Amino acid sequence: MRSVFFLHDSSIFKKIMAAFLAALLPLLAITWMIIEKGSDTIRSEISLSVLNTTQFYMDSLDKEADRISRYLPNYVMDQDLMEIAATGNEMSSYDRSRIILDVQRRLELMKNSSPFIREAKAYIPLIGRTVLSNSYETFLDDEEYKAMQHNAKLYEEPFIYWRDRLFITMQYPINTSREPLYLIGVELSTAKIKETLAQIGRKRGGYTALFNLEREWSVDSGADADWLKEMKVFAEGKKEALSTSGYETIHYKGERYLAVYQYSELWNAYSITCIPEETALGSLQVYRTLFWWACALAAVIVLFFTYFLLRFIYRPLMKLVHSFRRVQQNRLDPIVIDRGADEFGYLYEAFNDTVRYLKTLIEENYEGQIRNQRSELKRLQSQINPHFLYNCFFVLCRLIKSEGQKEKAYQFCLYIGQYFQFITRNDEDDIPLELELEHSRTYVKMQSICYGEKIDVLFEGDGPDIMVPRLILQPIIENAYKHALGNMLEPGELWVHSELKGEDFSIYVEDNGRSITDEGIELLRKKLLHSTNRIEETTGILNVHRRIQLRYGAEYGLMVSRSELGGLQVRIKLSAS
Repeated sequence: MRSVFFLHDSSIFKKIMAAFLAALLPLLAITWMIIEKGSDTIRSEISLSVLNTTQFYMDSLDKEADRISRYLPNYVMDQDLMEIAATGNEMSSYDRSRIILDVQRRLELMKNSSPFIREAKAYIPLIGRTVLSNSYETFLDDEEYKAMQHNAKLYEEPFIYWRDRLFITMQYPINTSREPLYLIGVELSTAKIKETLAQIGRKRGGYTALFNLEREWSVDSGADADWLKEMKVFAEGKKEALSTSGYETIHYKGERYLAVYQYSELWNAYSITCIPEETALGSLQVYRTLFWWACALAAVIVLFFTYFLLRFIYRPLMKLVHSFRRVQQNRLDPIVIDRGADEFGYLYEAFNDTVRYLKTLIEENYEGQIRNQRSELKRLQSQINPHFLYNCFFVLCRLIKSEGQKEKAYQFCLYIGQYFQFITRNDEDDIPLELELEHSRTYVKMQSICYGEKIDVLFEGDGPDIMVPRLILQPIIENAYKHALGNMLEPGELWVHSELKGEDFSIYVEDNGRSITDEGIELLRKKLLHSTNRIEETTGILNVHRRIQLRYGAEYGLMVSRSELGGLQVRIKLSAS
């Protein structure tokens, strides 16, 4: 509703532009919505595809790790291992070497059973050796051996992360808190795990990382350190939210990424895959670019349409409007015809004919009446004779004779000069409001010297840049000094302030005089109402009131009421347009 009222009060230019934009902007908005909807759809489809791929590879990792964990007992219960772990060096060197070679062959079979196994080991503390699948002369690394024992684990997952390496181990005896006889361990191939993770997002230029947040280990497909920190923070957020799988958009270094995550209970880890949105959306970015080019083209079209509208419709129309406004101000100037035989050319011709006809009517019927009104205005202005000027020279003589008053006498002489300079300048009927206020301030300063500190003056008069009739404020202030403040025994107060409300500008003159009664205010109000019938009264308040009405009309002029200070309030109502 507010927009409708706005267009109702607007110019034709604004209405045409609003109609044009109302047709253009929805098309752009619909195009943008289609692109964004397509973007969201593609983003969702790609995210679901990556999520399914992640689930597939994580299931493969889970199954492979589970298979290795389930096959380990078959190797742990090996009779040769039990024999060598129990007898150790008590058996002959030949038997010990034979058993170790048999164990190595079985470890090699275990290693070759899965591409995710980097190495298969048997830790035998009694003989102080770690038997590998492809090495005979080995020793037992005590630190590694202790790290591989189950009683060192404080977690449920089958993996042991030690020195950036992943292990799955099983000891014999299995359920005991004592030192085991031996230990079978499988070291997983982190390179193969990275290769598997890389297959998830590599085709789309993404990175994948596996984060175990509790053990604080990770395996990634080649992302930089800062990117890994960002992905880890993302995984921690999902863990706090208890979310096990899904996707969303994240920002990194000013770019948008599709982040797909999947939680594995077996690994107790989050798989995070981040794909650049620009790569994922692909050709849709081209459509976005084309859309912005379309917006730029639309802006050019709007500018061209605006220029066309201004050049061929708005400016000729405003030229006609301004001409009518000049007619309202009694300036009957014809329009310079610079149009061809179009509608505006016809309107210009008709306007000039109307102006010529109006000039004829004014000369024949109203020129005499206007001259009489102008003469009345001049007569009213010439009759203004401020009463206080009779005593100015007496005050000046008193100041000159008084000791220590030379500076005040000097200021008083300047004020008198400024005052007479303004009064004797009769060549202009209307003057700027600022000049009228300045003259009134000069008058107040002169009166302040005459009355001293007896009268407290607050002059807040200020207003817009408009032209007003000469001598409309100072006579009102003079009336306050003469009839209200001059004869008071107690301290007097004078307050001059202004108010701008819409197209009306008002100046208020208020005092705290006690001489005027409510009946006197009502009588003065009636005099102002019937001032046009009292031609014989040409001074003071009625004079100002009549001149303002001659200048602006009957709804303007002076209004009187009781002041908040206790005395009289005079409101000078002017037009600010």
